Amino acid sequence: MRIGQLAERSGVTAKTVRYYESLGLVDEPERTPTGYREYDDTAIERLRFVRDAQASGLTLSEIQSVLELKAVGARSCGHTRALLERHIAEIDAQIDRLHEARAELSRLAQRARKLDPADCTDPNRCQVIEAP
Repeated sequence: MRIGQLAERSGVTAKTVRYYESLGLVDEPERTPTGYREYDDTAIERLRFVRDAQASGLTLSEIQSVLELKAVGARSCGHTRALLERHIAEIDAQIDRLHEARAELSRLAQRARKLDPADCTDPNRCQVIEAP
């Protein structure tokens, strides 16, 4: 199948297929005598895997590391689990930072409710953000 058909069947764009090829995530296909790329069904599966792995939060570099393990016949489950657990930890840390930011914004909003706008006379600062 040609690149457009592959892209459509795998849920990515032709530009994405070419990019993944350049990174080595997808094997370079055979070429027809006229120079067109000619893909087989294994390319569809590979592209779907890359797309799904990316959707789960893995980077292209991490996906490449999983595929490299597979290419040498190794099992990748432990490696993949470690990658996913690291992403979970990163998300948890981000959630903690967001909770802290929300608490600070709530504190400022509470402060704003108590302040009299008529007292805001400094042209260089807002009394809500910075205490006098």
